[in-house]
Amino acid sequence: MAGAEASLSPAAASTRPGGNPTFVLGMLCFVYVLNFLDRQLLSILAKPIQDALQISDGQLGLISGLYFAMFYCFIAIPVGWFADRTSRVGVLSAACAIWSGATVACGMAANYTQLVVARMVVGFGEAGGVPPSYAIITDTYPPGKRAAALGIFNLGPAIGAAAGVAFGAAIAERFGWRIPFIAVGVIGIVTALAVWLTVREPKRGATDMAAPSASASADDKAAFWPTVRMFLSHPILMLAALGSGATQFVTYGLGNFAVLFLMREKGMELGDVAIWYALVLLIGMGGGMIVSGRVIDRMVRKSRAGYAIAPALSLVVAMPFYVAFVWAPGWPLALALLTVVMIFNYFYLSASVALVQEEVKPNQRVLAGALLLLIMNFIGLGLGPTWVGFASDWFKAQGDLHGLQTALYTLTPFYLIAIGLFLWLARRLRREGSRQELAA
Repeated sequence: MAGAEASLSPAAASTRPGGNPTFVLGMLCFVYVLNFLDRQLLSILAKPIQDALQISDGQLGLISGLYFAMFYCFIAIPVGWFADRTSRVGVLSAACAIWSGATVACGMAANYTQLVVARMVVGFGEAGGVPPSYAIITDTYPPGKRAAALGIFNLGPAIGAAAGVAFGAAIAERFGWRIPFIAVGVIGIVTALAVWLTVREPKRGATDMAAPSASASADDKAAFWPTVRMFLSHPILMLAALGSGATQFVTYGLGNFAVLFLMREKGMELGDVAIWYALVLLIGMGGGMIVSGRVIDRMVRKSRAGYAIAPALSLVVAMPFYVAFVWAPGWPLALALLTVVMIFNYFYLSASVALVQEEVKPNQRVLAGALLLLIMNFIGLGLGPTWVGFASDWFKAQGDLHGLQTALYTLTPFYLIAIGLFLWLARRLRREGSRQELAA
């Protein structure tokens, strides 16, 4: 990561906000790895958990989707407002400690109800993880380098998911499904303390190319409801959020059932999952995050519409490979197709985050990031897995022997919805750019 980061360092060493940029980005990325690893352990270990606690696909979809998202999405709003007015590093550290302790509790759950409660607390803690990190990175890297920095930060889900598969599946195969939850939770608690002790709080607006008066106002406290109203009435911000939500409906609907699907329908064993599926996540999702950040930064230098065109084109490429993945008769071919899907499914993330962070004032960035996450995660994380789980149960009740496979096919139209929303966003950004040129 240090090598990839070298080209991202801010030009003026004397204004290095938040401490050494490489160190800050590395720490935030590691916290995001744990954030996503904790979140993904449930889907990775779905089959042994189902066998132990006797839960259905629909119940699994609720606990990994709607129940989790109810806390993760809505708690992020007051947490974002609080972080905008206090220490973002402090909020991030406390959040990491909370979700890590709740992850330990997941490993100790004796029944479905206890697991639901523990997962809700995980969601409560994780609500304070990503929005403060977005703002810290934005105040550490200047425009033109932020998408690449956010692309590296967004390696967290890829590394976390891959590590969760490799670590969780391998440990669970030998010691049972509870030990991975407990071990990862303990690591997270130690990491929370390290963040609090080592990461410095950057000055708000420190890297913005703005007039001194604008920079001076960065420390003003942003009002809560005016910021919420601004976001919800801003067409560019809402289109970015809705396009991302439609994309996440696919990514979370697939991701939370992928291991179960590969084991049930494609014949994979837990040992195969620990090696081959982990590699797919690392190469596919990780490669997509790195490439997308570089591509978006390059496109945006020509036109801000690149924030929307890049994810729209990537989803056009991903959709036929997704359908082929669901259809594939065996797991080796399915994994090869899934690798391509993973590469192109995640262009939206760095693009939408960078666009939203640049579109709002420095003192609104955490709350704006939280609102972005609220909308896209409630649609994607909250409804995607819930839809797939209940659709799978419904198709099986109709006599479909491959109910989960059929349920995954029903995600395909959401690709088209996401593509349409991002193309609409590109049109808005072009219009705005034309107006600014005429005004100049």
